[in-house]
Amino acid sequence: MDLPDLFPANPMQLRTIRHYNFSEVSSAMQKAIRRGDAALAGYWALELWQSGFGKYVWKRLLTISAEDCWGILTQEVKALHDSYLVINDGIPPKQAKGRIFISKAVILLCLSKKSRDPDHLQNYVYDQTAGLDPDTLALELRNSGDYIAIPEYAYDCHTREGKKRGKTKADFFKAEHAALEPLQPGLFDHLIEG
Repeated sequence: MDLPDLFPANPMQLRTIRHYNFSEVSSAMQKAIRRGDAALAGYWALELWQSGFGKYVWKRLLTISAEDCWGILTQEVKALHDSYLVINDGIPPKQAKGRIFISKAVILLCLSKKSRDPDHLQNYVYDQTAGLDPDTLALELRNSGDYIAIPEYAYDCHTREGKKRGKTKADFFKAEHAALEPLQPGLFDHLIEG
């Protein structure tokens, strides 16, 4: 099987092994975690890992643990990352093993209570900046049995396609707060609703 051109001249067009747009997969992974959809979040995380973006996956999972999850879950994700590094000590990145640690991190993040308080603290307090059904989505395949469509909620103000669709940061804050599953009521929820 020929590998796709993962690193085209335009860095905004990075592609994964199955030809997904890199930034859209990254967005879909985080939003699936916010929604507590472990199967879909795991699919996207492993798609990134399989495509050679392992370091990025771990950085994103650590960020998600701080940005979207209530409690002290970041230490758990860091411990899984540290274990992943031990497993891969001395192994070339292209031969990396231990994707089970990524899978476990995704599951923990999906099952954790969600709160966007850290992000709201930054954006609403400090900066004063005041979907799709997952079961149906998993059944919608394109091109082959291995292909899962990027969910509509992945196209937000952080992706080029979302910007083309007119998505704003205000849309993002409202939609992603409403999508948290399970929701841990937060200190700054009233700023989103207001």
